[in-house]
Amino acid sequence: MSNRQTETDVILIGAGIMSATLGTMLKELVPDWKINVFEKLASPGIESSNEWNNAGTGHAALCELNYTTEKPDGSIDISKAISVNEQFQDSMQFWSYLVNNNLIRNPQDFITPLSHMSLVQGESDVAFLKKRFETMSNNPLFQGMEFSDDPNKLKEWIPLIMKDRTSNEPIAATKMDSGTDVNFGALTRMLFNHLVSKNVDVHYKHSVDDIKRTADGAWELKIRNVDSGKVERHTAKFVFIGGGGGSLPLLQKTGIPEGKHIGGFPISGLFMVCNNPEVVAQHHAKVYGKAKVGAPPMSVPHLDTRFIDNKKSLLFGPFAGFSPKFLKTGSMFDLIGSVKPNNILTMLAAGAKNLSLTKYLIQQVMLSKEKRMEELREFIPNAKSEDWDMLVAGQRVQVIKDTANGGKGTLQFGTEVVSAADGSIAALLGASPGASTAVSVMIEIIEKCFPQHLKAWEPKLKEMIPSYGVKLLKNPELIQEIHTSTTRTLGLNSTLQPSK
Repeated sequence: MSNRQTETDVILIGAGIMSATLGTMLKELVPDWKINVFEKLASPGIESSNEWNNAGTGHAALCELNYTTEKPDGSIDISKAISVNEQFQDSMQFWSYLVNNNLIRNPQDFITPLSHMSLVQGESDVAFLKKRFETMSNNPLFQGMEFSDDPNKLKEWIPLIMKDRTSNEPIAATKMDSGTDVNFGALTRMLFNHLVSKNVDVHYKHSVDDIKRTADGAWELKIRNVDSGKVERHTAKFVFIGGGGGSLPLLQKTGIPEGKHIGGFPISGLFMVCNNPEVVAQHHAKVYGKAKVGAPPMSVPHLDTRFIDNKKSLLFGPFAGFSPKFLKTGSMFDLIGSVKPNNILTMLAAGAKNLSLTKYLIQQVMLSKEKRMEELREFIPNAKSEDWDMLVAGQRVQVIKDTANGGKGTLQFGTEVVSAADGSIAALLGASPGASTAVSVMIEIIEKCFPQHLKAWEPKLKEMIPSYGVKLLKNPELIQEIHTSTTRTLGLNSTLQPSK
């Protein structure tokens, strides 16, 4: 059993979109830093970043109704939608920088223009959608949004959804043609190819078993070769834990106080995939509905056109499910193993608070294919069972923590950075909008963990992300400028028309 010891500047754990993004940014900021990546699977982007394990929505809050809420006075709060949209703008700018500088090529292999739509039924939801549209379309970030409650107009927009619809219930939709479908798996693989070309050492089939602080303040990782069982020790001044659902157990091993009193709740997902090319050809948009009462925000039903391996696909879901695993390739003991003396009360409080969610997830797991087809038929009235297959999507671990507003054991939806006070280690926890906001999350990590370098790095950060340090809403001209340049660079000028 070898115990080879290696020192490096930065260690990234996990070869998904998050480590790929941080590694690429750091290589641009400080090309001479030595970076090592450790991934326990055989290649990059296999877990949550994989194109079949997420919805591929470029989450810009154009269609996701859970980012906008109605306040008691009837007005619509779009602050969350604004923040998600601004984060996606960061990603678009960074990807454009990479393409313009030939660091990655062929953006059409990972990003495609696609309309984003919200669809609702029933009088009160139609009234809500109209108010939401009025509020959002007045905002420079959401210019170009269209609204219609005219069934004939909706037949043009979404022929497959409107075909054979017999209900007399009011129905309405909004549409934004500036939406995108993003293949995060393809993007992750491109970024890792680029990192390897920049002399970043990427070690696949290497599992991080332990993380400990050394006397001089660095971090020592005990790393096992999955094939041979050999153990190596690697030390680094900075460690990023970007292992998706696997991040929480590693964060707990660090022993940093910031990682205490945090738990994780795993939620799995299922999609239905259409196997009939004639049906696939009739739909050309991402259409998001409203989550059912009691459902977690990540279970908002949506019917998505996807572009995977240059082929058009159609997915419906996600149906939530429950598995105690923290990763698709994880262990059935992940959840139990994450319960520690310092978070057990938080976890118990979350369990008591979320009984309805637990019940909902169990019901979802028990659904037969025919029951799932009934939900699909709310979107496609004439959907046939034989045209659709089940696909198990990725595992997500929602953060559970004690908060001032929610009290003990609050289930958080979204992504969360946990970092040590001295900035020497950071972990990324949580789920959607995840991958879409990778760039702004990495900016947050860079600002938290490398404050001493920020002044020197600022010009480069501004080159990579022109809106860095600027509030977009206060600069409508900049919004237009960024939109024009990213659209041109990433080849998003034309929204493809639905095949008739």
